[in-house]
Amino acid sequence: MNDIQRMIDRLSAIKKRIANAASACGRSPEDVRLVAVGKTQPAERVRQAILSGADIIGENYIQEAREKFDQLAQLTVQWHFIGHLQRNKAKFAVRMFDLVHTVDSLRLARELDHQAYKINKIQPILIQVNISGEPSKSGTDEAQTLDLAQNLRNLKNLRLQGLMTMPPYFDAPEKARPFFRALRKLRDRLEGQLDIALRELSMGMTGDFEVAIEEGATLVRIGTALFGARQ
Repeated sequence: MNDIQRMIDRLSAIKKRIANAASACGRSPEDVRLVAVGKTQPAERVRQAILSGADIIGENYIQEAREKFDQLAQLTVQWHFIGHLQRNKAKFAVRMFDLVHTVDSLRLARELDHQAYKINKIQPILIQVNISGEPSKSGTDEAQTLDLAQNLRNLKNLRLQGLMTMPPYFDAPEKARPFFRALRKLRDRLEGQLDIALRELSMGMTGDFEVAIEEGATLVRIGTALFGARQ
């Protein structure tokens, strides 16, 4: 079996699991999209994923993403930034990425807005929420999310589309459920308080994405199940 066929089979299996998880809880499979996480994977492997049917590539590091973006520019695919973003890399982020999942401060948001303005772009973003309160994780505090979201309304070149989180790591996916549920409830509250639609919930990875879908995920970030162990 060649590498492309192996990738096609893996991608098909993941999409089937996504569809089954959505259908089982009464959701449309079309409401959940797969973000293929290319972190540490060489450009050729990412190319194979795109040719196999992956239509969103998620990257964690700006420099690594820049190299892949340039090499794969001829392929039709969305690029999502899913790692911690430093303000001095904002200009690269707005040039490459269709969606930034990890806005966690007003300072970062203002810099993204400034850089997007310079290239006449409306940059879609998500707020990253540290829903578990772990000191080691990036993200705004749950209690501060409303304030951040309200301030984003003044930034004309950003469009808030939803929320993102990373729960604590558990061997048992079910243990992550309360954190996914908390993010969905927070999203629902924000929609009511701000009177805006926040469609996207970016949550769930290889080990727990089915539980995340049951709790409302619209974007699941999957790397290991697709690419295998990190390079």
